[in-house]
Amino acid sequence: MRPEYIFETSWEVCNKVGGIYTVLSTRAATLQKTNKDKIIFFGPDIWQDKENPYFTESASLLKGWKKAASEKGLQLRIGRWNIPGKPIAVLVDFHSFFQQKNEIYGHVWERFGVNSIAAYGDYDESSMFGYAAGAAMVSYYKYHNLSKNNLTIAHFNEWMTSFGLYYVKEYEPRIATLFTTHATSIGRSIAGNKKPLYDYLHEYNGDQMAEELNMVSKHSTEKRAAHLADCFTTVSTITDRECEQLLEKKADVVTPNGFEADFVPAGKLFTEKRKQARDKIRAVTEAIIGQKVAPDALFVATSGRYEYKNKGIDVFIEALKRLNDRQYLNREIVAFIAVPAYISGPRRSLQEALRNHTTVDSWNKFTTHKLYDYQHDPVISALRWFHLLNQPENKVKVIFVPSYICENGGIFNCPYYDFLIGFDITVFPSYYEPWGYTPLESIAFHIPTITTDLSGFGQWVSEYSTDIENGIGVIHRSDYNTHEVVEKIADMLMQYAGMKAKQHEQISRKAADISKKALWKYFIQYYYKAYEIALLKKQM
Repeated sequence: MRPEYIFETSWEVCNKVGGIYTVLSTRAATLQKTNKDKIIFFGPDIWQDKENPYFTESASLLKGWKKAASEKGLQLRIGRWNIPGKPIAVLVDFHSFFQQKNEIYGHVWERFGVNSIAAYGDYDESSMFGYAAGAAMVSYYKYHNLSKNNLTIAHFNEWMTSFGLYYVKEYEPRIATLFTTHATSIGRSIAGNKKPLYDYLHEYNGDQMAEELNMVSKHSTEKRAAHLADCFTTVSTITDRECEQLLEKKADVVTPNGFEADFVPAGKLFTEKRKQARDKIRAVTEAIIGQKVAPDALFVATSGRYEYKNKGIDVFIEALKRLNDRQYLNREIVAFIAVPAYISGPRRSLQEALRNHTTVDSWNKFTTHKLYDYQHDPVISALRWFHLLNQPENKVKVIFVPSYICENGGIFNCPYYDFLIGFDITVFPSYYEPWGYTPLESIAFHIPTITTDLSGFGQWVSEYSTDIENGIGVIHRSDYNTHEVVEKIADMLMQYAGMKAKQHEQISRKAADISKKALWKYFIQYYYKAYEIALLKKQM
């Protein structure tokens, strides 16, 4: 069974803040081919009166429904998501629901058993958005007089949209519901609080840990959504084990994250973009450290959210230290750490130096942007601790980009992919990584990568490669083998740095070939299976 209509919602629809944006935006093109303009995405209207670069509003699209929804208190902006396939996007203004927040929480507690009493932080904003998105889905369904014969799926991503699932369950039970956990809130919290997640996973009780880590409300709403959905999915086998233990619900289907190759330039354009990126990487490095970078320097990068342990930033920096200490390293390494931190903006002295082709005269030989708190920043502290000070005698130089890589970032002023394409190799040694888009993006751009088997991507790709000579190095990681992980990262980087250009080209081709196995045309089958499970359950 295939759905005729697909409603899908996430906090990251037309709102680029993390990996889920990539999941949805690349999958949309595939679903548009089969469900043209009947795949409708619902996102938060958080831009308000500012221009949203990811969304183009239309005055004529679904005009009648928009007017009818407005008359019932739903304020919507309707248009197109600016991604391949240009699917319909509905931005929902959820702010008016805050007036009813306590009543909504009380009702959802009585009807579905969700404990919102301990809510704090982003719980309120997320829950009100989810509730409003669910109301918008039901409004569309009823306005267009859809029936059980118009097979319809409502797909909710992450705990932030779970209140939408409860709304649909109550007010339009003919719609089949799908809930996807991309990472359990309690699993991420256990890992983030430096507790051993994997060796003791079978001993953890999710409800008990939620109490201990002050995660009761987020865990409660996620767990209930997983149990109530007509189909529950997650993105990898490693996260499925987490769901089974902590949410007490095994996924009905594992839906790995694919991608579309249309964002990777080809031929001459690829070569041009790579050269532009490398020139800019070199220029920024030289301006910050006040030294020339060797012509044959190896450019290495890691990126993602600033989760110091979960993303493996700690072991990456320590591996660079080990590499810097090795006597037989005959090649300069320039390593970039691109993770957004608490900044006041780009360094003006660096902007001026780049314009004038000079260098920055400053004690700060590390960052592209100005941090609010250098003293307590984990990356800066680690670089100082390991004496990676970007001095002439350091074989390894490290540049910290504490900002999103985007067109208005102030230094690189380009999309992330136009930055990524300039590197020789990437390292993503994650401790907690349900899937891992960054290494997949890397190999799609012909850039070999090093990751771990604690990422969903690392487990999946191990079938095709575990050695850097084949394009992807996969390192075994556990709760207690940090020393081994650090040494293996250093070994692989040392090995790669010692190879000739021809070997690099061969490895790049192997990496790109493996990336093609993760195209949505192969992975979309898992979503079709999930849709069918949800629709069949609704028929019972």
